[in-house]
Amino acid sequence: MKITKSVLLLLLVAVCFGCKTENETKKVGYIIETSQDANGFNYETVTNDPTGLRLYTLDNGLKVYLGKNEEEPKIQTLIAVRAGSTYDPADNTGLAHYLEHMVFKGTDKIGTLNYEEESKLIKQISDLYEKHKAEKDPEKKKEIYKKIDEISLEASKLSIANEYDKMTNSLGAEGTNAFTSNEQTVYVNKIPSNEVDKWLEIESERFSKLVLRLFHTELEAVYEEFNRGQDSDGRKQYFATLEGLYPTHPYGTQSTIGISEHLKNPSMEAINAYFDKYYVPNNMAVIMVGDLDFDSTIQKVNKAFGSYEKKEVTHPTFPELDPITTPVKKEVLGPTAESIYVAFRSKGKGSDQEVILNLVDYMLANSQAGLIDLNLNQKQLVQRASSFTNFNNDYGFHLLYGSPKADQTLDEVKDLLLQQIDKIKKGEFEDWLLDAVINDMRLSQIREYENGSATAYAYLDAFIGKQDWKNRLEILDEMKKITKQEVVDFANTFYGNNYVEVHKLKGEDKSIVKVENPGITPIELNRGKESDFLKSINKMVSPDLKPQFIDYKTAIKESKTDNGLKLSFIENPNNDIFDLNIIFDMGQDNDKMLSLAAGYLDYLGTEKYTPEQLKQEFYKIGVSYNVFSSSDKTYVGISGLKENLDAGLELLEHLWNNAEANQESYDKYVQSILKGREDGKTQKGNIFWNGLMSYGQYGENSRLRNIYSEVELKAISPVELVNKIKEMRAYKQRIFYYGNAEDEAKAALNKHHKIPETLLDYPEKIEYTNLETGGNVYFVDYDMVQSEILLLAKGEEFSAEKMAASQLFNTYFGSGLSSIVFQEIRESKSLAYSAFSSYRMASEQGKPDYTMAYVGTQANKLEQAVNAMMELMTNMPEAEDQFNQAKEATLKKIAAKRITKSNIFWTYEGLKKRGIDNDNREEIYNTIKNMTMDDLKSFFNNNIKGENYNVMVIGNKKDMDFDALSKLGTIKELDIDYLFNYNQTEELKQ
Repeated sequence: MKITKSVLLLLLVAVCFGCKTENETKKVGYIIETSQDANGFNYETVTNDPTGLRLYTLDNGLKVYLGKNEEEPKIQTLIAVRAGSTYDPADNTGLAHYLEHMVFKGTDKIGTLNYEEESKLIKQISDLYEKHKAEKDPEKKKEIYKKIDEISLEASKLSIANEYDKMTNSLGAEGTNAFTSNEQTVYVNKIPSNEVDKWLEIESERFSKLVLRLFHTELEAVYEEFNRGQDSDGRKQYFATLEGLYPTHPYGTQSTIGISEHLKNPSMEAINAYFDKYYVPNNMAVIMVGDLDFDSTIQKVNKAFGSYEKKEVTHPTFPELDPITTPVKKEVLGPTAESIYVAFRSKGKGSDQEVILNLVDYMLANSQAGLIDLNLNQKQLVQRASSFTNFNNDYGFHLLYGSPKADQTLDEVKDLLLQQIDKIKKGEFEDWLLDAVINDMRLSQIREYENGSATAYAYLDAFIGKQDWKNRLEILDEMKKITKQEVVDFANTFYGNNYVEVHKLKGEDKSIVKVENPGITPIELNRGKESDFLKSINKMVSPDLKPQFIDYKTAIKESKTDNGLKLSFIENPNNDIFDLNIIFDMGQDNDKMLSLAAGYLDYLGTEKYTPEQLKQEFYKIGVSYNVFSSSDKTYVGISGLKENLDAGLELLEHLWNNAEANQESYDKYVQSILKGREDGKTQKGNIFWNGLMSYGQYGENSRLRNIYSEVELKAISPVELVNKIKEMRAYKQRIFYYGNAEDEAKAALNKHHKIPETLLDYPEKIEYTNLETGGNVYFVDYDMVQSEILLLAKGEEFSAEKMAASQLFNTYFGSGLSSIVFQEIRESKSLAYSAFSSYRMASEQGKPDYTMAYVGTQANKLEQAVNAMMELMTNMPEAEDQFNQAKEATLKKIAAKRITKSNIFWTYEGLKKRGIDNDNREEIYNTIKNMTMDDLKSFFNNNIKGENYNVMVIGNKKDMDFDALSKLGTIKELDIDYLFNYNQTEELKQ
């Protein structure tokens, strides 16, 4: 997983939630206290802990982190193991990650019809894999694999695919998944709070025994995941950085996914040994944050996991790395745009370097007023640049990255990045920056820790790092003690020629591994069968959880400002953070210059402030501003701490009224837009999900293609753009305020937000026509290992009456690990790593719904995968038990759903676009409750079966079977410039 600044915030957030501000004399202290609950369980707390953690240690060594967040009746759960790719055997890389996949396959009780007989076949398969691993002759290996395939088919007749996923789905769990990285493997569920008993019963059984069933089909899915990694230039660049930083440490010598040769030759015996060694209670943690009772929850966790046997666990240790004394340069090739990483190796998590490096990192890049933000991004000296840190247990790093402008070399970008480090070394930064960075982190932490999931992941970070929670809470306090001179001294000691630079260049990657289609025989799913364990789970009775619905008209308070603007208000129940939005119900469809103007404003100053000074002024008071134009709305807003609302609004209005056009900054802005287009043409996801998706719906006349040409952009006067923003205040508008003290917000608006007496109506908007679908195959050639295909069919206009059936259909048929599509395409046939289908309801009244079906797979499996998907889209399999589980899951998710805080307003905005003026979830809930399989089948037959699809395909042309594609319609290969309309003629489009 690539660590970004947002991920870092998740790791650090809320360590200062509720901390005293600098002008307060009382100092916050963090002291570990030990207490005992009414049932005799000992636990640790930390005084002044804003998260309220209770940390228990069971007799067998299992750590249990419990936190309370009552905002919604849900609990974020994480089951963590201190075991990741760092501990993979050097000759068996990818093992920890593949084990993660297999833990979803069940036990001797979950996922089996007759384990006694099934286990005999699994043992045969395991023995054959050992022979396969040892055999060197390619043809003999194929013969062994053929035998594995044969026995696997027989074994599948005794297994039940995805039974774990069916169980968690029936609980109403969300986000069921797992991830593996260097030193951790983590299993994720977010469950309704009334389903704790069932969830613990399932998880207690799940981790009690490893059964490697359905092994060879899942291995093929992992290989597809490996291929996705080969198609990600970002992953390749990141791993090349790790190779340079850690040349003799597993951080750099082995990746989490593993190498191709090891994936081709797995050892089931080695995977079992890894599980037995690391998946033991004293090496694991159960983390639960949400609507829970501490005393009863720990009793239940102890009952579920307290009988697990403690074992001695020794993690490998590795020789200390040699210092990096001269720059290490690496190059990575691939189709995406050029970029550069410059990384410095540091000590690991919990070290003295972690705190100061995070401080320096945010001094360089905080998305607003860091040295990189102001000196490079604001001045448009590079296309974009930033930095981030990452810390594992043994080592960490500080990484600077940048993308070049047109005709700029990567070495030039590198020099500009290193110049910002030099400014730190020379002390060339304002004294206030240190305090502002810490206050900014505090504000971010407050926002993040309103969310129980963020809290859970912070606990996870402490557990994997073997750190006391107290130490994590003290990070910002430690940071506050650091002086400017200490920062300068550290920078001069830490940063030198000891860096790794990785140049991402455009070109063909010759190291790509091509894989044969192994020809797996589809296995049995036994979709309609249940294990005795599942039957016992179904007999358990959970406390009732009633859904709650909102009366939007009373939940959203309304008043008016002195100048007559409608002010919608929702109180922030948790803290003093506010969000203020001035909303114009017009966007790019009304005037496509709005988006261009909104983006340009970010680079402007006034007669009083330079652009850089404006960013600094906002940053000093902990307020950020935003001007953004979507297709049908334009937003002008600020957010931050309530105490600075008036000052922030005054500063925003000053910019709005007094922004000064600048031809030089506009010329750079145009060059950035054009370079952004060129870079976007190299991004597979952008081509597929934006370009091809739009073309499949609208053809040539689309919002995506209605852009300014290069000639038009250069001809626009920056004064015209600035006036466009200034003139916006003359149009009809309304205001939404989320925060405290509505009167203070209204007073600030009355004081600073001046508008004409009579407001203008909006310009007429362009309407884009959704074309009929069917008979077309749109193909884009792209240098990639996998191929991706999307089937898209236009449906009828949006009808609220279909919302219940579509929600249930998506759960049952196309979305999630237990859906029909996932089971058939991935579990049974091993044709893809990712496959899904959905009936997507239009977001606006009068617009059509769409049926979608997606597969990402190797080119040599594409025809099989598409045929399998088309069969499903024509004949929906009917499984009564699975339907009932999907129905129960959908109802439970609605029952546990709470729309709170500012989401109340934004959800209501979305409903009104659909012509709905109430919380229609009550109607959806009652409709689903009474639905039968016949109702779902009727929905399928009326809305999905027999639909005419446009087919969007992206892949490597030389690997593509065009004869197979031609069976789906007339193939039209699309040039990327044409797809995005970058090669348009000079005349102005609509």
